Amino acid sequence: MRRVVITGMGALTPIGNSVEAFWKNALAGVSGAAPIKTFDASKFKTQFACELKDFNPEDHIDRKERKKYDMFTQYSLVAVDEAVKQAAIDFESLDLDRVGVIWGSGNGGIQTFEDQLKEFHDGDGTPRFNPFFIPRILVDIAAGVISMKYGLRGINFAPVSACATSTTAIIEAFNYVRWNKADMIISGGSESPIGAATIGGFGSLKALSTKNDDYATASRPFDVNRDGFVMGEGAGALVVEELEHAKKRGANIIAEIVGGGMAADAYHLTGTHPEGAGAIKGMKLALEEAGISADQVDYINMHATSTPNGDVSEIKALDAVFEKRKSLLVSGTKSMTGHLLGAAGAVEAILCAQSIKDQMVPPTINVEDFEESCKDSYDFPVGKGVPAKVDYALSNTFGFGGHIAAVLLKRYEE
Repeated sequence: MRRVVITGMGALTPIGNSVEAFWKNALAGVSGAAPIKTFDASKFKTQFACELKDFNPEDHIDRKERKKYDMFTQYSLVAVDEAVKQAAIDFESLDLDRVGVIWGSGNGGIQTFEDQLKEFHDGDGTPRFNPFFIPRILVDIAAGVISMKYGLRGINFAPVSACATSTTAIIEAFNYVRWNKADMIISGGSESPIGAATIGGFGSLKALSTKNDDYATASRPFDVNRDGFVMGEGAGALVVEELEHAKKRGANIIAEIVGGGMAADAYHLTGTHPEGAGAIKGMKLALEEAGISADQVDYINMHATSTPNGDVSEIKALDAVFEKRKSLLVSGTKSMTGHLLGAAGAVEAILCAQSIKDQMVPPTINVEDFEESCKDSYDFPVGKGVPAKVDYALSNTFGFGGHIAAVLLKRYEE
């Protein structure tokens, strides 16, 4: 099997519109939550979310071109542009038949879908749908648009595994590169889900926090007073590349991908298995593929959405694999970014890669009273990031339908 590395990253998040800003604010413990501006949420049980700040897509994409794309695709183009620049890719020098795109989204163009159906419903029954309506809503369209922008003719598809989507995409990219089916794959995910249907729908599931009077601290993984997740939006992009291919073109290697585990809870439509059965399997598969033992992992970025049952079941899964090793650093960064759904895994993989690169671990914020199952178990940095020796970092993501994906990164060594 060929070795696979990360040579570029791009991030568009509620706490930073670039990798540098995202990383800086994550280490500082900045909350991305604020009252919703995208639509009038005054009658909703949840009236806040983690939206992008100071972001104007017209600064990045031509106005005429923007009309073709839902925001989730626009987010993907912005994040990928940063990743490509960081990776210093000269596409004209590459075999573009060997460069692909594996890019995911949990909901695709859900805002376009909602807006167009509302317009039709409010009209006189005459269909006046936008000619770009169908391509705008397709989940796979971002992968296609990315390939068109850069002329990439290699593997191209969009995995969908709900909130595990972009981790699944990274694992798929890792596999195709190490199987010698591609030399480079642009991978990640994007999501633009903050609208009436999504906030209302997740609210009806009682999945969202309703702390409208204390929105900045509403996302509080591991805290006894957590009451649900906070919706987020954005994108994360990674350039996944075969090691020798990267070295030949003089690329800067950020981290190595060494393992990926995918599994299923096979338990419930929306809830995680109470004992973390699928998570245990996914993490063990990632460790086995990397050929390392559990005690070699230095940092875990947990899925940790701040839901009452989800956080506990994930801690139980960690206990089964890592046996409450107190030196193991663990954080739930959705406390800052909110939950980016299908894009969550990509932005959290970026945090893991940055942890390895800078030997720093981002915190969990808003924790005032730790859940009993978390006490005296692992090392939870709270409030601010901490310096730490990080050779191996693991990122967990779970999705509705019981989807499990865990990706393991390693500090690169010759």
